[in-house]
Amino acid sequence: MAVTDGKGPWPALPALPDAATDAVLASGLLPELAHAFGGPFHFLLPEAFDANLRAMHDVLAAAGVDGFVYFAKKANKAAVFVERAAAGGAGVDVASTGELREALGHGVRGEHLVVTGPAKDPGLLRLAVQQGALIAVDALDELDALVTVALTGRVRPARVLLRCLPPAQPHSRFGMTGAELATAVERCVQAGDAVRMEGFSFHLSGYALQPRADLAGHLVELCLKARVQGLEASRISIGGGLPISYTDADSWHTFLTRHHSRYYHAGKAFGTGDFYPYHSPNAGPDALAALLATRPEGHGRPLAELLKDAGVVLLLEPGRALLDRAGATVFRVQGVKDRDGYQLLTVDGTSLSLSEQWFDSEYLPDPYLLSQDATTGPAADAASAAPAGVHPASVGAATCLESDMLTWRKVGFPRRPRTGDLLVYPNTAGYQMDSNESPFHDLPLPPKVVVDRTDRPRPRWRLDRHLT
Repeated sequence: MAVTDGKGPWPALPALPDAATDAVLASGLLPELAHAFGGPFHFLLPEAFDANLRAMHDVLAAAGVDGFVYFAKKANKAAVFVERAAAGGAGVDVASTGELREALGHGVRGEHLVVTGPAKDPGLLRLAVQQGALIAVDALDELDALVTVALTGRVRPARVLLRCLPPAQPHSRFGMTGAELATAVERCVQAGDAVRMEGFSFHLSGYALQPRADLAGHLVELCLKARVQGLEASRISIGGGLPISYTDADSWHTFLTRHHSRYYHAGKAFGTGDFYPYHSPNAGPDALAALLATRPEGHGRPLAELLKDAGVVLLLEPGRALLDRAGATVFRVQGVKDRDGYQLLTVDGTSLSLSEQWFDSEYLPDPYLLSQDATTGPAADAASAAPAGVHPASVGAATCLESDMLTWRKVGFPRRPRTGDLLVYPNTAGYQMDSNESPFHDLPLPPKVVVDRTDRPRPRWRLDRHLT
């Protein structure tokens, strides 16, 4: 029987089952690591990354589309995912000199890099040209600077994609207008051998598939027109934006129905539109398949057929979709306060290590509650809990900021949380772990632990990087 608050079932958002995560939780490894590190940490599951990448390659092959996948490095700073991208035949999307050097240092070939981001500095442009990376040009002055770099270096031509300003998002700060694109094409023609113009790209906010397919269809048309002017124009990049599902459809829809500020510490108010869509009917590789099957506006054929007939290679830059179920974040409860009908927990870290709150939103999947001395995981911990029911608690950080909350929501735990317990936030590898991490209060950054095998009685682990 569902536990209620007198107004209906207590809102919950359980994460989708994941055997690899469950194996780590049940192994007894996490309490030992919490003791060893003396603070929060992340554990990474690179085999999930491998599986997600294979699935995307399979979708492209099934659709008969020539494509290439770049891992969006900004989604997670761990070295292991860059290494797995290189081993799995993928490239890496970078936006800074540091990211480019990191990718090269972990085995990614220069020609398998795409450099994105606005207003790139000359040093980044020089390094990108030297390494043969593909460069998404965001503005006319950037194109001029790139041509200068290529002419000065005389090592190899600059490989270029021209970024289009989405007509449906005219206020975006990324991309060039139609008139600017026409000028950019002319300048690429004039640059001669200094520039190799390989096609077009765009940066599109949101997760809807139809607008992405519409703009991709438009870029195919731009490629055909650019070829008439003697340019290669054989690739388009659609960026990232492939959604993933953290929970099932029923749980998500029920949560949205029950959503109310009374279920949040201090009556914190979020609109349902403030949240990431934690369930999607087409997620990850399925979203890519659905995108390829979508008919762009003004075309009577699916995007996949347009790409094949035009001989255009599809480039995509997923981050979250490659990191689905590829890691989790662990905090230790170091303080418990009773409030009116719920508890307020303080953990040994900050919401800077759970980044959604710093986008004026909330990371909603329910964290697991694990006893510090548990050896059989949260399922057994819950089964032994008494009394039965839910025990609501919100989660704050170990800082002096009122706003520093990991979870404003009053999560219904299966027992009363205690000092020393562990909270495990599931599926945090995509954009949550380190987008906003900071050593605030001189707290150390949580280390990343790579779990290479979860099918062993005792998972094997190593640090992603040496601690400094």
